[in-house]
This record gives sequence, structure tokens and C-alpha cells, in this order.
Amino acid sequence: MIRSELVDTLAQDNPDLSVRDIEAIVGTFFDEITKRLAQDGRVELRGFGAFSTRARDARTGRNPRTGETVDVEAKRVPYFKPGKEMRARLNV
Repeated sequence: MIRSELVDTLAQDNPDLSVRDIEAIVGTFFDEITKRLAQDGRVELRGFGAFSTRARDARTGRNPRTGETVDVEAKRVPYFKPGKEMRARLNV
């Protein structure tokens, strides 16, 4: 499901809200998750899962086109751990 499909589904389930309002709600939801992760925080949605970040060490990589070695800087990447209820529903 992509963002626009999510907005459409929520609009169908909530006919009293305008599509513009739903887009604002979805945008705020994703912005708040992103902001919290940028602060090195954690976002937990009970029954769904938890978003956090993980550190990746600096390493030497290769440019696949030229084969040339490239230094890759250390960085933080997003990580999602599904909740117990989600895992149970996926493995029915």
C-alpha cells in the first residue's frame, strides 16, 4: 500500500472527514515518526511494532559500475521490529 492508497482507504472509512484533512493527518503522523527518529528516539505502536534507528559503521565499499573502492561514512538507518500481534497475524 502506498500513501495515496492509505489516504483513500481512510477517506472511505471516514466519510465525515475531507480528503484534505486526512492527508494532513497522515502527513503529521509520518512527520512525527520521522522527527522522533531523527532525535535518536523510538516510536512504539502497540500491536503493530516499533521504529528505531541503528548505527552503521564506516566501511569500504565498491562502485558496482567501475569496481573502484569508495569510503562509505558511518550513518544511522531506520529499523522496524514488528510487534507480537503483527507477527501472529502474518503467520496464521
